[in-house]
Amino acid sequence: MKTGLRATIRKYFEHQALVLMYHRVAAPESDIWEIAVSPENFEQHLQVLRKTKNVIPLKDLVEDVRNGKIRKNSVAITFDDGYVDNFLVARPLLEKYELPATFFIASGNIGSKAEFWWDELEQLILFSEHLPHRFAMEINGNCIASDLEQETQLTESLQQLNSRWNACEQAPPSSRCGLFFDLWQALKPLPATTQQELLQSIRVWAGVPKSARPDCLSMSEAQLQKLSRSGLFSVEAHTVSHPALAFHSRPYQKEELLHNLQYLEEVTGRKPSLLAYPYGNYNEETLASAAELGFVAAFTTEEKPVTKHSPLLRLARVQAKNCAAPVFTALLNKWK
Repeated sequence: MKTGLRATIRKYFEHQALVLMYHRVAAPESDIWEIAVSPENFEQHLQVLRKTKNVIPLKDLVEDVRNGKIRKNSVAITFDDGYVDNFLVARPLLEKYELPATFFIASGNIGSKAEFWWDELEQLILFSEHLPHRFAMEINGNCIASDLEQETQLTESLQQLNSRWNACEQAPPSSRCGLFFDLWQALKPLPATTQQELLQSIRVWAGVPKSARPDCLSMSEAQLQKLSRSGLFSVEAHTVSHPALAFHSRPYQKEELLHNLQYLEEVTGRKPSLLAYPYGNYNEETLASAAELGFVAAFTTEEKPVTKHSPLLRLARVQAKNCAAPVFTALLNKWK
């Protein structure tokens, strides 16, 4: 009994590490998925981390897990997707405070003049100045229909209502938000080619030509290369088209991972060894494919600390929210 109690106490006081997950460092018109942190708040985060934590490269943290010994107070910083603001805004601030970070890159949009599908869908449905009264479309065997009633015209009050919506925690506050959420759910599990075909149909319905907002683009290939040459940063894998992997066959999953690996190795001159699952979505076939392709570790979106007992292909991360230093400090302390 005493031996068991001592073991429990030892486990309780084992060092834990935090892997912080960012996506964007920007102040967009809306942020319904809470993936953007303003430049001002991001700098405050870095100031807190520099002062209170041992910020280490993600690869070092993975090695600590493999060796069964987590360093005290250790934190790693990660970014998902490859938005251009990671290079233009986050990179200079990280360099200013000399803090390392890992960038998980969805390579399909690198160097393209295209937004991620979810960003374009949000802009089309929530913020188009005028939409038709009625929407109806069959997607993957399901009919999505909506009557926009009084919301065909984007009024100032409707724009503000849609902009303030937190889709992670709140029910859709408007018909436009409800339609967006239904479409997002329907498009998320589909292959990229099908997503783009359906987006084109939605553009035609909305009467809006294809376009891309400069602040919603991904990095250029030259920017990605420059990022990878920095001794502070590492570039790692995040698939080609950002699919929800568990919804797809094992060959499709493996192809997404392999082509992402090959592209990133060609551009950066170094083969990625770490992976972040898009949306944190994976299944047993994903884990098997990641292992076959030689990934040393992979990361989910499950919010909890990393310990020496954490499974290497299912390491957790904590999402950093758009908050100032006091709230960010409270977030860090929550996981002590």
